[in-house]
Amino acid sequence: MPFLTDQTLSLQRQMMENLIIAKARQDALQRKMEERRLRLQEEANRRFASSGTMSAEDQEQRLLYTNILEYEQDHDWPKVWKANLKKNPEDPALVSGLVNYMLGCPDHPVVQLLHRLQYRVYNRLYPIISKCAPPSPSMGGYGTSIKPSRSAHTLLLHQDGSLGSKPAVAHSLSDMSLSLSMSHDHSTHDHSSHDHSTHYETDGEELQCHAGPDRDNSFEDLEQFLPQLDWGQRSDLDLTPDPLHVQVEVDTHIQEQEGRAIKEHLKIIVKDIHNAIDRLLSLCLLSFECLNTASAKDLCVASIEEAFFPPLWAPLLALFRKVFHDRELAFEISVRLYREASPGDIGVPPKLYPSDPSVLNGSYAYELAVQELKMLSRDCCPQRKLECIVRTLRLICACAEEYRCLHEDSPPPKTAAIGADDLLPILSFVALRTDLPQLVSECAALEEFIHEGYLIGEEGYCLTSMQSALTYVESLHTLTTPLANIKLT
Repeated sequence: MPFLTDQTLSLQRQMMENLIIAKARQDALQRKMEERRLRLQEEANRRFASSGTMSAEDQEQRLLYTNILEYEQDHDWPKVWKANLKKNPEDPALVSGLVNYMLGCPDHPVVQLLHRLQYRVYNRLYPIISKCAPPSPSMGGYGTSIKPSRSAHTLLLHQDGSLGSKPAVAHSLSDMSLSLSMSHDHSTHDHSSHDHSTHYETDGEELQCHAGPDRDNSFEDLEQFLPQLDWGQRSDLDLTPDPLHVQVEVDTHIQEQEGRAIKEHLKIIVKDIHNAIDRLLSLCLLSFECLNTASAKDLCVASIEEAFFPPLWAPLLALFRKVFHDRELAFEISVRLYREASPGDIGVPPKLYPSDPSVLNGSYAYELAVQELKMLSRDCCPQRKLECIVRTLRLICACAEEYRCLHEDSPPPKTAAIGADDLLPILSFVALRTDLPQLVSECAALEEFIHEGYLIGEEGYCLTSMQSALTYVESLHTLTTPLANIKLT
């Protein structure tokens, strides 16, 4: 009984912390919406400025708009789609069909801009991921080797053999392979492709130069100069520092500096991605003014993200996993300790899971929700990942209804089977059984890239609940009193 009381108090304290976190996230969401509004307003002011001087971005936007007009003179399909949209401007299928059709035309200026922005983001990601990729937390061990795979960088350069023999980005961190199918962009846009190819070759030469240690210029050569430096008068009684202790302090300081640098680098990349999607949306609205409505903009953003994120998600997630490595490690330790925990051990009320495991026919409680959540890592678009989380919580509610009916002979009540207090332990149990530490980084990335409008309704509630459940799982291994009836593994 004392342990149950402590566990109840722990859950209540966790719920209070969740309320505080939800309030902070709401404030952050309002700030992000305001920043987005100001960013779009600033972009509109720059584009329609009446002054004679124009920035480089304004000139590029004007040039892209000129290319769009030229493209529409050479192709008939934009006129056909515009005519159809005038007849049915509120048809979501028509809006999505138009944007998807446009993104499927490799010679359209919007697609050309999309590829250039993808290359720009990838050029920021490749050096730091290829040089600083950490071992992925996995149940097989902490020292799992990173397997090289063909990245977009390697595929784009393999044709001319400039980097054909170099190892590519390590993508085992995200459990996904990076497949960037942009060869058509190189074949149809010779000038832009040549510029990007040259840029890749330059980056490749720099990486090749730093691939191995330069023994001629290493810091070991400085040892011969250290005795010559004037360190001042020292007595024979001076204590000699422990070299091992000094090395540990230096390594710790370097890791802290590296961690801060990587976090700042991630912030810059996230901002670049937001700006890239805003630019693509603006160019779509320039191409088709009939899309300049709230609902049509949301559909445009969804289609743009479907095309923009898939080739970049693997290295982007690898960077997130580098930043959130400590949290993933805590998640993995908890999984190691409590992988055999039952729903009741995590705090799920007895009425919300079967007391007799035999009624599940060889499966375990909430297995459908666990299998659905595991599917999250297979998608490469933030919106689809968020939809996977929503489906997971809906399956949890459906399973909870079914399990409660097993304990009651009467018909199912009209009220919901679970409330907010019951959802956290159930979702924590589901996350624990997925055995996927990368969920921590996946959800952190979703919080950065999901459009603000989706974070207000059901989707936002589901994502916040998932974040809270992951945080609770991370803290399981720090409990002073282990969960009851659990044999630690």
